[in-house]
Amino acid sequence: MKIAVTGASGFLGRHVAAELIRCGITPVLATRNPTALAEQFPNANIVNLDVNAPPPDPFEALGRPDALIHLAWGDLSNFHSLTHLEVELPAHIQFLKSLVLAGLPALAITGTSLEYGTTSGLKSEGMLADPSTAYAVAKDTLRRHLELLNLVHPFQFTWHRLFYLYGPGQSQQSLLPQLARAVANGEPSFKMSGGQQIRDFHHVATAAAEIVSLALKQQPFGIVNGCSGRPVAVRSFVERYLAENHLAINLELGHYPYPAYEPFAFWGDASYLRLCLAS
Repeated sequence: MKIAVTGASGFLGRHVAAELIRCGITPVLATRNPTALAEQFPNANIVNLDVNAPPPDPFEALGRPDALIHLAWGDLSNFHSLTHLEVELPAHIQFLKSLVLAGLPALAITGTSLEYGTTSGLKSEGMLADPSTAYAVAKDTLRRHLELLNLVHPFQFTWHRLFYLYGPGQSQQSLLPQLARAVANGEPSFKMSGGQQIRDFHHVATAAAEIVSLALKQQPFGIVNGCSGRPVAVRSFVERYLAENHLAINLELGHYPYPAYEPFAFWGDASYLRLCLAS
């Protein structure tokens, strides 16, 4: 089975590539920065590809894969930027549509839990989307567009609605890398929010294994929550990280306000994910 991965040099992309190789598959890794992947994955087929400026025949450029795991997306440092709607969304629609029309049999894409909106509580796939950031609106619009395209040009479609990924390679602006850096620098305290908000933290290697497992099943799963299904307070998550890594620093709780674009309590229902993995 030939599987291509876009956004392969990103945080999740590297873990997906590693999991495919672990499963005995030599993936086609598409990235705007092929040099960054060549050393880590010397035996992979690495393709220089930009979704915003694709080659004339992207399906051929990707080696005519049996499935595409589409992780690419730009401007992730600012969820409110209108470039998600004005630049990223139309580019990804055209890119993915061209692949489907060229004969791509299966497509797995990563969405975001922010598609559920700002209401608190448990989130399951049957709930209506109610996104409030430009990034989440763009992702949800892409999903809806592809669902309509699928009615006219059928393909196997899976939409991984990811929750809060963490692990090796995540952005240095993320919570845990900032915390580790503060400890390494010998800072007396770490400034954070009150830490009482509830989140669903999902390790990136686990998420990558789930994405690859579903792709290899060659079935249309639709929307699937990429989550642990376990609600945990941010403060507890931070304290557990410090304890597991034998680190110590004073937590300056309440320094930052809670993000206005996120609900206070927000975690995913993993029951459908488990069902899909067991199928």
